[in-house]
This record gives sequence, C-alpha cells and structure tokens, in this order.
Amino acid sequence: MSSALLEKHRLFTSKINKSEVLESALPKNLLCFSHLRWDFVYQRPQHLMTRFSSVTAVYFFEEPIFTDTEKSFLVVSKREENLWVCVPHLCHGLNSRQVNGELTALLDFFITGKDSSDFIFWYYTPMALEFSDHLNAGVTVYDCMDELSAFKFAPDSLKSIEHRLFEKADVVFTGGRSLYAAKKTLHSNIFPFPSSIDKKHFNTARLQQFEPDDQVNIKGPKIGFYGVIDERFDIALIETIADARPDWNIIMIGPVVKIDPAALPLRPNLFYLGPKSYQQLPAYISGWDVAMVPFLIDESTRFVSPTKTPEYLCAGLPVVSTPITDIIDPYGKNLLVSIAATDSAFIGAIEYWLNCENREKWLEKVDKFLLTMSWDITFADMAGHISQTFIGRQFAERDNETGTYLISQGA
Repeated sequence: MSSALLEKHRLFTSKINKSEVLESALPKNLLCFSHLRWDFVYQRPQHLMTRFSSVTAVYFFEEPIFTDTEKSFLVVSKREENLWVCVPHLCHGLNSRQVNGELTALLDFFITGKDSSDFIFWYYTPMALEFSDHLNAGVTVYDCMDELSAFKFAPDSLKSIEHRLFEKADVVFTGGRSLYAAKKTLHSNIFPFPSSIDKKHFNTARLQQFEPDDQVNIKGPKIGFYGVIDERFDIALIETIADARPDWNIIMIGPVVKIDPAALPLRPNLFYLGPKSYQQLPAYISGWDVAMVPFLIDESTRFVSPTKTPEYLCAGLPVVSTPITDIIDPYGKNLLVSIAATDSAFIGAIEYWLNCENREKWLEKVDKFLLTMSWDITFADMAGHISQTFIGRQFAERDNETGTYLISQGA
C-alpha cells in the first residue's frame, strides 16, 4: 500500500488540511448525468458542478435532443474553465430501447481513450443508469435532489431504476432533510444537503439598484416569485391574491413547463415576465417588497427544498410560503419565514410584511441563521465525503489484492 495513499487517508480521517489534498484525493474527471439542462434555470446542479470544476474536469451530460439527423452525435461545448456540456442528438421516432442503445454508443465513444475509474459518475436522474450501468466509475454519486417519481410525466420505471442506483452508488446526497428521512434506510453512506446560497450574489439585492425595464414602471407594492412555473405551482392561490388585493402587483419570473400557459390567470395586476438569467435576478428582486413560495401541498412538493427560500432571505426579503415541510423546518420554526396554510392566511402574512416598518431585528436573525450556509461550504463537505469514499475504495481494492486488512481509527 503506497505511502501517498496512507497519507491522504490520515489527513482525511484526522479532519485536517482537507483543502490541501482534495484535488489529489478525487478522480480526475466528473461526468454528471442530468435531467435538467445547463441553460435552463441556474440551480443546485450548476452551483455544485461549477465548484467541482475547480478540482476536477466536469462534463455535464444532458438528456437527448431529438432531431431529423440520420446518425446520432454528441455536441460538446465548453462553458467555463474545466467544464463542458455534452448534448446527445438522436433521430426522431426511436423507442426507449433504441434511445438507450444510441446513448450507450455515444457514451462509450465519449469514454474511448479514458479510464472510467478516473471518473466520478454523478447522477441527478436514475434513468441515466439505463445507458451507463455497464461502466465502473472510480466513485458513483447519486445526488437525489427531488423525489422525481412524484413529478408529472415521470417514467413508470423510475422507482425500480432508482433502487438499482442506490445499490450501485458509493455515496448518496439528498436535496433536503425530509427527503433524507425518507431515503436514509436505503443506503449506508447517505447525507442530507439542503439548498444553499451564493451570498455575494444575492446580497447585492439589498443595495439600491435600477430595476430592469420590464419591471421599473410597475408602481405599487410588488410581491414576487421566481422559479419554474409548473405543476407544483398553486395557480388558484395566485388568482385569489390578485383578486383580493388589486392594488398589489404580483410579479412572476421563470419558464412555464409541463402545464398549459393558457391555464395561468390573467389580471391587470399579474405580471409574467418570463425567464431571466441568474445574473439578472438580484436587480429584479431588489424592487420587491415581499417574496413568496406559492406551492401546492401534494406528492410533488412533499420533499421539495426550494433553493429560492434562502436566496430570498439573503436578498433581505420577507418570505411567505405555503406549508412545505423543508420550509417549515427550519425557516418557519425559527420565525424567519411566514407559513400560511390557507389563502386568507397567505394574504394576511403578505399584508403584515407590507405594513411592517421595522424589520431590523428580523433581518439580524436571518443573517445569523445564514452565517454558515453557502454553496462553497456545501461543495467542500460533499467533496470531503466523496474523497473519503474514493480513498476507502482504493484501500479495499489493494487490501483484497494483498490479502491484508487495514483498521483505522477516527474514520
């Protein structure tokens, strides 16, 4: 067993100098299989993969685009230093077996000349296991950010394939504490990592800014939401608020997916501003008075841990939310976010914040709570778990070869 490997293990188990050995203690590459596109909404995958690209080459493998092409091909584009987005292009009309066959061939072509043991395979979608299961990575990570089986149009086979992914994964992360509670018995090396924040980015919303052109001329109180507007969105609640308070302006930013845009209510005080880039968000929310999380309470939101909650708070905005479990605990319990279970309570909570003249004590409490939250910390902690697992696997493989066993303390 090499002295270098022993030294890496000593440093990690003693929990010192992790930053000094992080890069050398991880595989050289990371291949991320995602159901979300890099250029869609900037959220958990983008935050984490960008940070991992500082210590390993990152390839973000998206779901296929179907075109009129006669032959499947893979488009690889560099987005940041040490980070590439890989988009498979497949022919229209393929059945699921053919799709997975084409994706397997493209993945094998991508891996050609590389050693899969030099990769972290990072899964956001268990469905990617259908075309990647034949490869053995140095470490397999499942970042279970949502209960995807509860989402609209989820494949019937998703749960069974996820079970296979739990068996294959070396490390599992969950996108919130309620999801961790539901999954913790399925894996022996599983850790909760709720949504975090980029403080520097959202703190800028506290500074006086010029609002963007499509919002600056909206006069009166602004109650805002940004994010994906989909089947989890409580359309009826938004309609009720708009009708009950015609002097309030309801600002909604984000793409509309998986629901018919025609189903969204239209009112003079409802403003759908469409998708905005991550860089644009602070300028928009700097002009808001209250932010909201107007989600339905059903199976699709049972385990959701909205990234926007700490981002709103970091921007200095009061937040009113429906009773989402991972918002109730910790944000509601710590009196950082107002939780409203009925339409009238939701309206009353917004009204309270609009009339609240002194938010200083609340904001001090918010800042204290957010003190130890950041995507940088989340990345470092995740990388530490992966590194320990990777080093542990190397030990196990070498010990199996030599017939010896290593007993370490403090691991």
